[in-house]
Parts: sequence; C-alpha cells; structure tokens
Amino acid sequence: MAKKRSLLAKGLSLSVLTLFSRILGLIREMTKAKFLGTSSYSDAFGIAFMIPNLFRRLFAENSVSVAFIPTFKGYMEEGDSDENKERTQLFINSTFTLVTFLTVCFVTLGMIFTPYILRIFYKSSDALAMKEAAVLTRIMFPYLVVISVAALFQGILNAHRIFSPSGFTPILFNSIVIAATYILAPHTANPARAMAIGVISGGSIQALFQLPFVLKLKWKVAFTSLKNAFTNPGTKKVLALVGPTIIGMAGYQLNDIVSSALATRAGEGVVSSLQYSLRLQELILGICAVTIGTVILPDLTGYAKKDEWSKFNSLLTQSIRIMALIAIPITFYSLVMGENIITLVFASGKFDANSIKMTEEVFNFHIAGLFFIAVNRIIAPAFYAQQNTKSPTIAGLINFAVNILLASLLIKPMGGKGIALALTVASIVNMVVLFIFLRRTPTIEVGSVVRSSLLYSLRMIVFSLIAALPVYFLRPRLIALLEGHNRLLSQGLPLLLTALLFGAIGITLMALTKDPVLKTLTDKFTRRKEA
Repeated sequence: MAKKRSLLAKGLSLSVLTLFSRILGLIREMTKAKFLGTSSYSDAFGIAFMIPNLFRRLFAENSVSVAFIPTFKGYMEEGDSDENKERTQLFINSTFTLVTFLTVCFVTLGMIFTPYILRIFYKSSDALAMKEAAVLTRIMFPYLVVISVAALFQGILNAHRIFSPSGFTPILFNSIVIAATYILAPHTANPARAMAIGVISGGSIQALFQLPFVLKLKWKVAFTSLKNAFTNPGTKKVLALVGPTIIGMAGYQLNDIVSSALATRAGEGVVSSLQYSLRLQELILGICAVTIGTVILPDLTGYAKKDEWSKFNSLLTQSIRIMALIAIPITFYSLVMGENIITLVFASGKFDANSIKMTEEVFNFHIAGLFFIAVNRIIAPAFYAQQNTKSPTIAGLINFAVNILLASLLIKPMGGKGIALALTVASIVNMVVLFIFLRRTPTIEVGSVVRSSLLYSLRMIVFSLIAALPVYFLRPRLIALLEGHNRLLSQGLPLLLTALLFGAIGITLMALTKDPVLKTLTDKFTRRKEA
C-alpha cells in the first residue's frame, strides 16, 4: 500500500512539474512573440529549432522509453553481484559512447548540409531568410547531442523510479531560453540568435543537472571504445528494439517537417502563427492530460491482466466522457474569445494587430480539433494496456498521410488556416481508425463505448452552445467598456468575467439535468471531504 502511495505521489509530482513546464513553454512563446512577432526571423527560428527537436523526439526520447529503460532494468533485475554490476556499468558506458558518437556524427553532417536541408522549407527567392535560418540551425543543431545525453540520464533515473530531476529539467530549459533572450538580445545581430544561444545553453544544463543524481546512484558515466560500444550485448539489444518503432514515430514527426515546409512557402509569418496557435492548444491539452492521462494507463493495464473487461470498458467510457466534459466547453469558449486570449498572451513588442489576426485564424481551426486529439490520447492506452503497439502505429501513419494530403490541397486556397484544418480532420480520421481497430478486440464493447461517449459528447455540445451565446453577446460590450486600459485589464478582465459566466451556465445546466459525470465527481469530492 505504501509503495502504491509512493508511486502515486511521484506521478502527481511529475504531473505538476509537467504542467508548470508547459506554462513556462507558453511564456517562452510569449517572449518569442514580443521580440520576433510573426516576422521572417520568427519563421527562421521556428524552422531552425524544429530540425534538432524533430530528431530529439524521434531518436532520443523514443530510444530511452522503448529500448534503453527495459534493457537497463533487465540488467538491474539480475541481482547485485559484483559481476552483474560490472556488466551493467559496461552497458551504461557503451550506450553513452554510442549515443555521443552517433549524435556528434549526425550533427556534424547536419551542420555541413544545413543549406541543402533548408531548401525543403525555402524558395530560391528567400535567400536572405534562408541565410539567417542557416545560422540559427547551426547554432542549435548541437542541441541534439546534449539532449540525447540528457535523455540517457533520464532513462537511468526513471529505471530507478526517480522522476523529479528529469521532470524539472524542462522548467530549467524554458527559464534559460527566456532569460537568454532578454539578456542577450541587445548584444546579438537579432533576438532570434539570442534565443538560439538560450536553446543550446538550456539543453546543456538539462544534461548537467541530472548527472549528480546519476552519480549518486553509484553509476559512472564514461567513454569506452567504439568496438565495445557496438558489440556490447545490451547496446545491440537496444538497437534491435528501437529500429522498428522509429518507423511508426517517423510518421508523426514528418507531419511537422512537411507542414512547416508548406507553411513557409505560403508566406511570411505563417509558420510562426501556426506555432503560437499550437502552443496554446498544447497547454490546454496538457491540462487535460494532467487530469486523466496520468492515471488511466496503469488502471487499464491492471484490468487487462486480470481479465476484468467490464471494468476496463467502464473506465475507458468514463475517461472519454471526462475528456468531453473538459475539451468541448473549452473549444466553444475559445472559439468565442480566441482573439482576446491571443491578445492577452502574445500581444506585445513585435506581435502586432496583423500577428493577432493571423494567429487567431489558425487557432480557430486548431482548437476545433482539441476534443479529437484528446480522445486519441485516451484510446491509445487501451491498446498499450494489451501490449498492442502495432495498431496505434498504423493509425499514426494514416493520420500522417491524411494530414499531408489535405494540407497540400488546402494551403493554396486557405493559407495557414488550411494546414490547421488538415490537422483537425486528420485527428478525426485517426480517432475513427483507432475505434475500428479496437473493434477487433472481442473483449472490448466498442459499440457501447462509442454510443455512450457520443451521446454524452452531444450533450456537452448543446450545453456549451447555450453557455457560449450570452458570452458572444456580452463580449463586445465588455471590450468597449474597458478599451484604452492596459492589456491585463482590457483583455484579462473580459476573459475572467466571461469564463465565470460560461462556467456558471454550464454547471447549472449539468446540475439541472443530473449529469452523471458531474454527479460522480461531486460524490467523490464529498466522500473525500467527509473522510
């Protein structure tokens, strides 16, 4: 029981750190908006940072979660004998050597061929913008090396059930990028270079911060020969495990490359407006993930192992309903108040009226897909709980194909809005495909889950629409009343008042109709208070 409480406490602590890091990530984007707006420098920074970040997600994070941690834990479970400790230490050194060698080689080639890589994103007429993007890319490409080492340290700590240090490092990273921008911007050719220096500095700190915690566990971090690194049984197992999963992960990550390439060719500022919009969406999605995603997978896995499929189905349905309760009202409110949200968060410095307009246009299409993306985060664990990674991978590849096809078709008539709409439609298709794959599992009552979830979602749509109408009509009056005051008052106060009104109407409607999810949450809160 104490062990379960300890794990729950660690999970909750990690969730809080994750949420805090997402908020700081938003502040980082606010800093970028202040200094760069939706200019060509902003686009150049976005593309330059995306390239090493893409490979980080593809190789570093994927390798650690899928391959390194299971292999490392296998060594740990073999016992505490001196011989096993020596084998495990050799595995750590071999992995560290392999990661460093491969990423340094990759980064070196990437920096040499940067101008050719950037031709994917820029037309020949954009020579000046591409030249600046090349400088920024070469500053930030080494980020892949340090963040891969940081991911290895995180894997060692997580295998020992130590989560807080690695959960805290994104907070450090975002803080350093923000500080570097403010401190170095006056002393560099442009603020984008100051942010780029912040990125490489922040990545280095992410690795260095975790090192003392690794050393405290009595593990050393040292280089070995390349021959040992490539022939070590553990590293060979890691390479064998990670290879197939890269194919599935590549589908998700290629979305960013192709979408950004299309956006860059659509005009100045389109890439930046999409990134600002996605940052807002990710923050909202992160709040949803904190409330549900932290707990659903362990419970689903437990029910699957015990063949308690009625409880499995019930938890899956309840989770989708809770996600509908959160995501659908937020979607309607954001569609009405999107301009004010974007103005409050981003409007300063270089982020002018045109930047607000561009970001709001794509945000409306992004936020329309919030519920579907959130549901995908709920359905995927239903497969992982049954040790099925193939189905989500296939669904991800289908998602990629639909997204890129639609983005290519819609970019010309709709610009950045077309790319945002393509992502939303692809998320809907992904959700449908996952439910179709779920039907292949006879123990899961997909029909019942879909019917129950759909009816509840329709209820939330009706309630949200009713709650949004007064907000829609009150909004212009509040804006006119507070016009001329500072941004916090002129935008923040209308957002606060309309959010309270929207929430009060929604909760009242749910209480009058005896909403089952609201009743469940109220009962749990009442029981906890009484206890």
